[in-house]
Amino acid sequence: MTAVLPTPTPIPAAPLVDPDWFGVYLHVPFCLTRCHYCDFVTYTGMEGLRRPYVAALLDEAAMAVAALGPEPPPVTSVFIGGGTPTLLAAGDLARVLERLRALLPFAPGAEVTVEANPETVDAAMAAGLAGAGVTRVSMGAQSFDDRVLAALGRVHDADRVAAAVATLRAAGVPALNLDLIYGGPGEDAGSWSATLAAAVALAPEHLSAYALTIEPATKFGRLVAAGRMPEPAEDDLADRYDTARAVLAAAGYRHYEVSNWAGDGHACRHNLTYWRRGRYLGLGAGAHEFDGATRRWNLAGVPQYLEAVQAGRRPTDGEERLDLDQARFEALALRLRTADGLTPGEARALGIDPRGGEVDHLRRAGLLAPGPGLRPTERGMFLHGEVVARLA
Repeated sequence: MTAVLPTPTPIPAAPLVDPDWFGVYLHVPFCLTRCHYCDFVTYTGMEGLRRPYVAALLDEAAMAVAALGPEPPPVTSVFIGGGTPTLLAAGDLARVLERLRALLPFAPGAEVTVEANPETVDAAMAAGLAGAGVTRVSMGAQSFDDRVLAALGRVHDADRVAAAVATLRAAGVPALNLDLIYGGPGEDAGSWSATLAAAVALAPEHLSAYALTIEPATKFGRLVAAGRMPEPAEDDLADRYDTARAVLAAAGYRHYEVSNWAGDGHACRHNLTYWRRGRYLGLGAGAHEFDGATRRWNLAGVPQYLEAVQAGRRPTDGEERLDLDQARFEALALRLRTADGLTPGEARALGIDPRGGEVDHLRRAGLLAPGPGLRPTERGMFLHGEVVARLA
């Protein structure tokens, strides 16, 4: 059955928000271990807080929806991310989704994604996800080279990824994404090519490939600062990216965003909400949300988050309201992450002449594609930051 979603309309000149997309993000910060590269809001242990955390998510959802007024927009996507959401009981994940459906209208064909790590996926979890109406599972595979997985601090091996995929398929989960990381310690060109081949062989509907970035507050960040580990070489990252583009294109995946490839009809709608500056609620410790004008974020600590919700208030930790120039820059940076880029009218709304000197220069340099709008080439997506800086 074909999913029905609203037809996107052009971004207005102000406030540069796409009105056709409305998402809900729920953050589950619990993990078995902390990976060596991870800078997200995640915590190991805390088993005793998982059930109270689910109860708080249910309560925060009610408070957040009440603030939307009597006619909230239809939900086009839900994304339960982390952390490792599948450390929660499948029944608890189902309760969260059931509460959202009771509180909010869902658009026909709404996408419902849950992130998972391979070691947390068994038959009961897979059946629970499918039964709860999850349409998409995004799994952190990262590599199919066991040496690289160990160096990254992952607790699964390559065989566990394939087993988890088979389990999810058998349960009837409609679509899968595999997350991959390139540039990790011990990886070489052959290892990366083998990882891509193994991922493609599992036939996921979607693949994400991210360059390893070194964040200061991580184990890798501390090793680099101490001179005990080199940062990934830019030339090596560029080569890995080119290999991913070639392999995934040959396998029939469309490169629709800097780090994302999809089969027909399987681009991630929730991430498209971010890239088109759609509105979204953010629920859970450390979650962010955007109402079209103001971005807010929640308290990151789980005990502090629970205390706020149990006291009957939203656990907001801060907010920022972008002025028009900031909104224009953000829209430019986000839309040029996507292969569709900007139409001529959208470019003019951002104050850019689509036939101007800088645009022509970027076309001659092979970073923007020929044509009336502003669409990044494959090379332009890899050098996304440079393209945005020149146009801004």
